[in-house]
Amino acid sequence: MSVMSMTGFARYDGESAGSAFGWELRSVNGKGLEVRVRTPPGLDRLEAEIRRAVQVRLSRGHLNLTLTIDRGRGAASGVTVDAGLLAELVRISAGLVRDGHAALPTADGLLSLRGVLDMAPAADSEAVPDDLARDLLAGLDVALERLVASRSEEGRALRALLDDQLDRIAALAAEAENDPARSIDVIRARLQRQVAELLGAAGSAFDEARLHAEAALLAAKADIREELDRLSAHVAACRELLEQGGPIGRRLDFMAQEFNRESNTLCSKSNATSLTAIGVELKVVVDQFREQVQNIE
Repeated sequence: MSVMSMTGFARYDGESAGSAFGWELRSVNGKGLEVRVRTPPGLDRLEAEIRRAVQVRLSRGHLNLTLTIDRGRGAASGVTVDAGLLAELVRISAGLVRDGHAALPTADGLLSLRGVLDMAPAADSEAVPDDLARDLLAGLDVALERLVASRSEEGRALRALLDDQLDRIAALAAEAENDPARSIDVIRARLQRQVAELLGAAGSAFDEARLHAEAALLAAKADIREELDRLSAHVAACRELLEQGGPIGRRLDFMAQEFNRESNTLCSKSNATSLTAIGVELKVVVDQFREQVQNIE
């Protein structure tokens, strides 16, 4: 399976039973699967089947799903005019105009008065033809397939970004591994230099054995072997997840938290500016990785 983004868009337009219809699907990031369905009046009975169709194909994301139907082709307008009321209003307005109390009324003004136009009530769900309902659901299937394709295309772009960031994390871990500042001899030389500065010109000598022991203690406290091993293991685990594909967003988010924990520990154990710089850069890359992971299904 491929890596899927939670961001996508799809549309499908079709015709059925003398009506034109259109599905529009928009999805963005979400912690779970949240579906908002907007359909014209009379199609409430389809909502359960709509949600089932979505759940078969998607596992995460905030999805707005809108259906529009144009029943104008061969369909009755459903509009009636109260001719008696309209005639009475015309008579009254003519008198007002003749006496100079009002301007000549317009047709749209008269028709907009309450009671003149009667809009037929929306058909209930039982009035929706079965063939129209069937075609609407078939059109939804096509729209969902297009949405999955859109999210898959976005997922391929995200996969490339995540691969690059994992390469960078691995490279920084290797850089920390090979940093000379981790060497006990370097730590010993730095400590000896600091002690000599403290002793000044007094000529006092520092016990070499004690100096070596202190250097070994500092090296042990600053050891980042475990952090480097875990970083390598996490990189390998993330690569395996990306290769596996499918709904892996939550697991990648957990791995991003683990990356962040190791980079924080590396910075706290740092005994040299070079290691600190590596740790800070690692935190930046991990933050970028986690930001992209939020888009993965």
